[in-house]
Amino acid sequence: LKLFGLDFNIMTLGGMAAAVGLVIDDIIVMIEYLLHPKQTRRHPHLLHPLSEFTRPLVGSSMATIIIFAPLAFLDGVTGAFFKALSLTMASSLILSFLFTWLVVPILLNRLNIKPKPPIDATVPQEGVMTRGYRIVLSRLLRAPMLLLPVIVGLGAIGWVSLTHIPTGFMPEMNEGGFVLDYQTRPGQSLTETNRELMQVEALIRAMPEVDTLTRRTGAQLGGGLTEANQGDMFIQLKSPDHQTEVMDRIATEIAQKVPGVTVQDMNQPMGDLIGDLAGSPRPVVIRLFGQSQQELQALAPKVARAISGINGLKEVQNGLVIAGDTLEFHINRNKAAVANITPGAIVQQMGTLFGGTVATRLAEGEQVVGVRVITPTHLRATPQSLENMDLTNAAGQPVRVGDVGHFVSITGTPQITRYNQKPMVAVSARIGGRGFGGTIADVKKALAQPGLLPQGVYYELSGLYQQQQIAFNGLMLVFATATALVFLALLFLYERFAISLSIISAPLMAVAGVLFGLWVTGQTLNITSLMGLTMIIGIVTEVAVFYFFEVGRIHSGPWGDRLIEAGVRRLRPTIMTSLAAILTLLPLALGIGQGSAMQQPLAIAII
Repeated sequence: LKLFGLDFNIMTLGGMAAAVGLVIDDIIVMIEYLLHPKQTRRHPHLLHPLSEFTRPLVGSSMATIIIFAPLAFLDGVTGAFFKALSLTMASSLILSFLFTWLVVPILLNRLNIKPKPPIDATVPQEGVMTRGYRIVLSRLLRAPMLLLPVIVGLGAIGWVSLTHIPTGFMPEMNEGGFVLDYQTRPGQSLTETNRELMQVEALIRAMPEVDTLTRRTGAQLGGGLTEANQGDMFIQLKSPDHQTEVMDRIATEIAQKVPGVTVQDMNQPMGDLIGDLAGSPRPVVIRLFGQSQQELQALAPKVARAISGINGLKEVQNGLVIAGDTLEFHINRNKAAVANITPGAIVQQMGTLFGGTVATRLAEGEQVVGVRVITPTHLRATPQSLENMDLTNAAGQPVRVGDVGHFVSITGTPQITRYNQKPMVAVSARIGGRGFGGTIADVKKALAQPGLLPQGVYYELSGLYQQQQIAFNGLMLVFATATALVFLALLFLYERFAISLSIISAPLMAVAGVLFGLWVTGQTLNITSLMGLTMIIGIVTEVAVFYFFEVGRIHSGPWGDRLIEAGVRRLRPTIMTSLAAILTLLPLALGIGQGSAMQQPLAIAII
């Protein structure tokens, strides 16, 4: 971690926890091989057979380490998340290989650990599982088509599971605190907003469950525009228990005791951080684009009503951000004509008075900065002071602003937003009790209703859903690349397409088990579970590599008998390593401990 500039966080600690089982696997395989009775009959000294085992050990370790290489090329939110996880696990596996290869045999030798006495071959020692394995495999080798229903059944289980698993971006977590996004009255000053928020702070601090809170007003992450009446709070609880009840109580008390403050969202810190950096913390964001801002502002409430009845959508917002009151100046053309000043001159001179003009430019380093001359603030603080300002007519005579027109106050002017230089209004909503996939499909159907979107208006789906799609596409590319890299490594190791293809088929069949496990445990298909799906390639391949190593050590008898005998020999270490991986991942899979929910889908996928 020090070498890569990482620290202890939820991703690196989760990577350590997930890597424990894989580290123990290598050690179990090495010890079982060195202390196997049949092995010790050939080489009484522990260190003699080590060179024979180096090749499969390198191959199996390469299969599990190489899958993390494509993750280095992921960018965006997914890349930032899994860079720490992949580096942690890859480092653990590399050190595990070196320890298993170099240290474990020396420790066994120095500690003088002896294997069990060789088993008398004349005495039958096979148990029920081994005998059953021989019977089943011998029948399948004689009639391989009997395996076809099993493969079809696995495929069917995987497909049914995939169609029933809801999709999401990140696992649902309880981080022991939450972020509350708030908004006060439109156009309200920073001073008045702060006064009302002090009341909210006092209300929240009085709750016994609250430990600390911090507030941010008029600012946000991600570089977005934040009005003086907007902001967020991070509220840390003393205990993560009953967090939902605390959130509901805070929202209720704010609505009752500080009616000027509106609670917009409550999110977990990590989800809120990603949402802010992505542009919106909400899962569903519909960006409406058109030629006219006025047209979009009239359309946004209709779109919000159209999607508000969709199952799973909550807290639908029409995207109209009221920036406060504005002043419009209406020119009286008759009075302007009498004063000998044209409407164009009025507009130009008022723009200079209120917005200033760049009089000169100064060089600051490599940049040239304009020097703006503008009317002092106290002279343009009220409508009356604006009316008393002077313009200049065609004859060079002063003309009072109030003599050629009047100001009209417009209440509740929406904020004008542009995206890629185009007028845009973003309708947004939260998702509750339903996955992304089904909810977004219904949103698309609602937006496709005839007559809802006029000609010239189109939409783009953004928010966390867009980030999910980017992440899923990237992780599926990682899955395909990892599969190809493992296949090339196997081809280099065995130099035979048949063996490489048979080994790589095993993790592809294991995908059905991953999907079924996620379905029955109620998990979503998210970036963490897809990471577990990718790791399966290396884990299952590792088992197959040691199996084919055992096949190569048996030199006598028909090919089918050699395959069966290799399976019998590898049965015990395979069960041991599988149990070790399952038991070490079980605390993560059960969600034991705060923060474990982040890696829970990964653990379930591997199990």
